[in-house]
Amino acid sequence: MIAERKERLKELTCINETTQIIKENRSIEETLTQIATILPRAWQYPEMTVARIWFEGKDYVSQGFREGDWRQVQKFETIDNRKGSIEVYYLKTFPELDEGPFLKEERQLIENMSSIISNYLNSQEARKMLQKSSEDDTVREELSHFQHPRELNSRMLLQKFLAKQNANRDIFHDLMRYKVKEILLVATLYDAFSIEKEGRFSEHILGEYSQLNLTSMPRVTGVSNYEEAIEQLNSRHFDIVILMIGNDKVTPMQVSARVKGDYPYIPIYVLLNNDREVSSFKETNPTLSNIDHLFVWNGDSSIFFAMVKHLEDKVNVENDTQLGLVKTLGDLLLTLFAAAL
Repeated sequence: MIAERKERLKELTCINETTQIIKENRSIEETLTQIATILPRAWQYPEMTVARIWFEGKDYVSQGFREGDWRQVQKFETIDNRKGSIEVYYLKTFPELDEGPFLKEERQLIENMSSIISNYLNSQEARKMLQKSSEDDTVREELSHFQHPRELNSRMLLQKFLAKQNANRDIFHDLMRYKVKEILLVATLYDAFSIEKEGRFSEHILGEYSQLNLTSMPRVTGVSNYEEAIEQLNSRHFDIVILMIGNDKVTPMQVSARVKGDYPYIPIYVLLNNDREVSSFKETNPTLSNIDHLFVWNGDSSIFFAMVKHLEDKVNVENDTQLGLVKTLGDLLLTLFAAAL
């Protein structure tokens, strides 16, 4: 029963991680590559499992991919007849089960994954269609062809027309699509106590969100070593890993390297105690190859709110500037400069 629950948890984690990856609204190439990367961990023997997603003649593969003797495949098709498939390979022979060495639940999982990917690709295509239909007269011209089903698909044109009419209303629902919901904080017990004691961490974070009328405050899970971090990462999806570096400068960097190797798609932010440690930290770790961003803790727990907003803005900037015409700081500076001239 324990083994069965563990397998179901792995499958659920895979679906949740896929949903989070799609919400980040990156390019199709990046999205499919990240999904292919996480797929092997959901199967029974992840250390001997590789995966490939094929779509429109391109392959998106997991690390160390090569074709094995045992394969589980599921094809999918988009609304505009573009075809693709998900393939999962075992690289060695395992005992016979429901479908060769594969479980029937793994067949259900790969079917669900193909449906999720197909829906994602359909939504991307629908967004392109919406952006192209920017003029009302173009929509009216296309609607005039409803009498000629051989020339245009009337169902798709009607969907396009309705989407156009509701675009102004719905655009605000499509902004800030990605939200940080789960944070893994890796810190020694002393450092974690200092954060809570000095900065009233939970109370301050809640206050920051309340002031901005934000209701979806992320959940923070604290661990003190790599083993606990991996246990948490295997149990559910985390949007960000924060490493609190106190007196011990070596262990957190070892943790970051191992976590980045196992979960390359999860951002890792480092939090130093004070400004004086920045230069020495960069001298010790000149490349910062396993770290996505460096922050400094100076007794003010609002730094955690800044870290969350930094990641959300980084992920959402392309979507919000294109879809909602939201201005970035660079745009505002250019506007002010032009006005001054």
